[in-house]
Amino acid sequence: MAKHNILGHEGEDIAAEYLKQQGYTIQDRDWHCGHKDLDLVVTKDNVIVFVEVKTRSGTEWGDPQDFVTDRKIRSIVHSADAYLRLNQINMEVRFDIISVVTDGGDFKVEHIEEAFFPPME
Repeated sequence: MAKHNILGHEGEDIAAEYLKQQGYTIQDRDWHCGHKDLDLVVTKDNVIVFVEVKTRSGTEWGDPQDFVTDRKIRSIVHSADAYLRLNQINMEVRFDIISVVTDGGDFKVEHIEEAFFPPME
């Protein structure tokens, strides 16, 4: 597996553990349906949260959350819609980003709640 893929999986592991410690329940990890995918799907307080995890080995090119583009947001929203429909879920929905930055083996986690809202199309 490529080094960046390994780092990405480590970031998702760290994000999932962080969310558990914050009282979230993990519903799905690395969910796929055709070309649709979601990093983490969690619930807390009767809210379903779709979490995009961005992991980087440094911030010299910008913060990880800066790499969640408008195109990626649309993809996440379409994937979340498919997830809700397939699982017949009718809950309040939120979209978060978790930024994980590693520096010499230590990881810094930043949880951005309500990072974006579904775009109007």
